[in-house]
Amino acid sequence: MTLKSLFIGTGFGLLMATGAMADDVTDTLQSALKAYEDGDVTYALEELDYAKQLMQEMKTGELAAFLPAAPVGWTATEDSDTVAGFAMMGGGTAAAQSYTNESGEEFTISIVVDSPMIAMMGGMISNAGAMGMKTVRVGREKFLENEGELTALVEGRVLVQASGEPRDVVLPLLEGIDYRALGRFGY
Repeated sequence: MTLKSLFIGTGFGLLMATGAMADDVTDTLQSALKAYEDGDVTYALEELDYAKQLMQEMKTGELAAFLPAAPVGWTATEDSDTVAGFAMMGGGTAAAQSYTNESGEEFTISIVVDSPMIAMMGGMISNAGAMGMKTVRVGREKFLENEGELTALVEGRVLVQASGEPRDVVLPLLEGIDYRALGRFGY
């Protein structure tokens, strides 16, 4: 197999796997292929990286759908600072929302999928009870409680975190997340 046929096959496979994606992705992949055919490998790689970034943004949007809506009396806003922080700690896909009310109470719920950071923390989170750490059951999931932050590992690859108060508002929102579907995110 030649490099050109591999490149074309990969691009075609990406197009087929993503279905009817936004024109920006398709245009960028076509631009990468044209640059490659013209001998400009550097630009072709830049375009492939950009196409990957665009698809990652789409994936992040899909992940954000798992975040619960704000309860009555609260407002939810995308927490891009938290997402950027996770991106700097090794990548993966992340989504986060901050919830606030008029009294000034605030909490954040974040979800991270397929990050190398999860592999490093996974053993501790999965075995928190055995290590003498406090756990809180939320539906069928066990959350590690540490300094006011709740952390769960779903299917060994999805990290769900909630930080802030009041706990009587946070826990019902965590219970409303479809952890089974979340564990299959991206498959």
